[in-house]
Amino acid sequence: MRRRPPTTRTFSFSISARSRGGPTMQGDGSQWEVSDQTRLCRFLCYGSDQMTYATRDQAGPGMERVGSLLSMLQEGQGVLVVETIQKFAQEGQAVRVEPCIFALALCSQHSELKTRQAAFKALKEVCPRPAHLFSFIQYKKELKEDMKCGMWGRALRKAVSDWYSKQDALGLAAAVSTCKQRQGWSHQDLLRLSHTKPADEAIALICQYVTKEWKDVQVAYADRDNSDEVSKVLSYLEVVEKARHSCDETEVITLIEEHNLEREQLLTDHLKSKSVWRALLKEMPLQSALKILGKMTFKKVLQPGSSETEALCERIRSEAALKKAKVHPFSIQLAAENYKRGQGYEGKSKWEADADILKALDFAFYKSFFNVERVGKRFIVAVDVSTSLTSMVPGTSVSTAVAAALVAMVFARTEKGTRVLAYSEGALKPCAVSADMTLAQMTDNLIKIPGKSTDCTLPITWAIKKGTPADVFIILTNNALSPHSANPVATLKKHREKLRCQSKLVICGLTSGGGTLGDPGDKGVLNISGFDLGAFTVIRNFANNLV
Repeated sequence: MRRRPPTTRTFSFSISARSRGGPTMQGDGSQWEVSDQTRLCRFLCYGSDQMTYATRDQAGPGMERVGSLLSMLQEGQGVLVVETIQKFAQEGQAVRVEPCIFALALCSQHSELKTRQAAFKALKEVCPRPAHLFSFIQYKKELKEDMKCGMWGRALRKAVSDWYSKQDALGLAAAVSTCKQRQGWSHQDLLRLSHTKPADEAIALICQYVTKEWKDVQVAYADRDNSDEVSKVLSYLEVVEKARHSCDETEVITLIEEHNLEREQLLTDHLKSKSVWRALLKEMPLQSALKILGKMTFKKVLQPGSSETEALCERIRSEAALKKAKVHPFSIQLAAENYKRGQGYEGKSKWEADADILKALDFAFYKSFFNVERVGKRFIVAVDVSTSLTSMVPGTSVSTAVAAALVAMVFARTEKGTRVLAYSEGALKPCAVSADMTLAQMTDNLIKIPGKSTDCTLPITWAIKKGTPADVFIILTNNALSPHSANPVATLKKHREKLRCQSKLVICGLTSGGGTLGDPGDKGVLNISGFDLGAFTVIRNFANNLV
């Protein structure tokens, strides 16, 4: 839920970086100070400039979370801020897109001309999709609503106009027909308010399609000598409109298959048809298909032994399809666990999982490890076995034991020299991880080790005694992130000193709802509350000194 910005909205801020960051380190520890740049990167990555990534954070970006950004703007670093926003948005370093959009909207409000110009110039790159553009405009409105100045100045009008005019025509036609409105804004609103002047005839056609009745557009272009590009766009829009107004199921299916239409381009009544869903599934992005396996089985779209089920299983097992979709092993395991669950989270829909689909998912899980981006660091992954590890990771159907085993496998298979440890109070055991080990075998290796109470210092102490250097310790615990009898951060500092390495620490509370453990002034410490796919991106960024 987005929070409304405070009523005072000028950029004459007086914010001290040290006043926000807690204790800072002096002498040899000065390299671990948390700078405004680090806090900004954290915000852009996961929506908070603090040391904790919360997987179930519902607050959304707001002014109370961007103190570091405001401080950098005040210090004349606005262009650097915009460049950082672009980097996170474009290079897949952001877990959540909304913080980048909010930050860009904030920069576009700044009093410095260069910062505003840089922000508007970056609009198309940071907001490539209509939904992103609508969010940007809404943030602008919220930031402006308590100011006396207007919102739709020349710079914003030009930036929005350029967003439409500089698109590929066919791509824009698909975008405006797939996502018509969001956040209370529509394409018609933005084209009218920005006074958009289309760059060419094809874009002009799309603008007319958005702002006028389709019949009027048809009449206007019926007797013209249209260019090839205009003809292609016109033909595509004719297909979209025909599908939207058709009551003939066979015709709709034909249009879907011949023109690769998406479900957002269809009517709700069309989506009541099993045959329409079968047509959509044929070319649906694999990531999207994995999320609706249960729904499609419940609706009898996917049935045991059917040609549709066989075709989907073939796609799931295809290395080429997995590479193209960049599916992560965690995504496949999450899809498999949700599917095996046999019912939706609200319990309204129930299904019996198909054995062939489960086999395909299991095959794809091990094949998908080539999609994991290698970090190139030395990792020690330590799993807390002080509890039974039988609870569930919040918001998922994945048990904490499976989640811990999966994390260990991901790093052991992709990062050379990764050490996996199981620990509890007074006991620690290295776990052998072979290339052919299954997830079930890895999980069994962890849960068979008896545990007592939690002591998060043990993995680091073990590394000190063994003289084992590590770039990143990842400690997975079932408990909430709260102070323990021994301080792992103090032990981490001993590891840095004794082994002369720049070791970092990630403490992940798999079932945690919040809280922190560590020194907020040490940029080498990160907390993760819960676990999801985004956590892998956060850990990668953290290991590479990006957050």
